[in-house]
Amino acid sequence: MAEHTSSSITIEAAPAEVMGVIADFDRYPEWTGEVKEAEVLDKDDEGRAAQVRLLLDAGAIKDDHTLAYTWTGANEVSWSLVKSQMLRALDGSYRLAALNNGASTEVTYQLTVDVKIPMLGMIKRKAEKVIIDRALAGLKKRVESGHDDGPVDEARSADEAKKL
Repeated sequence: MAEHTSSSITIEAAPAEVMGVIADFDRYPEWTGEVKEAEVLDKDDEGRAAQVRLLLDAGAIKDDHTLAYTWTGANEVSWSLVKSQMLRALDGSYRLAALNNGASTEVTYQLTVDVKIPMLGMIKRKAEKVIIDRALAGLKKRVESGHDDGPVDEARSADEAKKL
């Protein structure tokens, strides 16, 4: 079995809100940093993404790949690589667990990456850790900001300007 990297973060929002952001692939370029384009290619019977094409620019790794998604209940989604230019495997998952009677959520992100070019295992694990940490930090910021924060920030800025 391939080695994987895993990390967790607590987000101050209900699991359904967190999963709503995770499932909104069209908006990934707004908050993930590395994902420049996301296109849902196929949906399951419940209208959730089943296959997604992602254009990734993570510095040393630039790739156009397609992932297949599997949704397990309301609090888990996993994915595996369908096709890629640079990757041999990209398997991962988000698992959500409610905390504080559902007021917050522990998000665990697990990832296994295998590139077609030779790479030391230690370097690969470090790359996985960077990807996971950035994704979790971006997810936390997006969810906790309300993820539709444009007009709210403008209104807040206008109110603050009036106080000056």
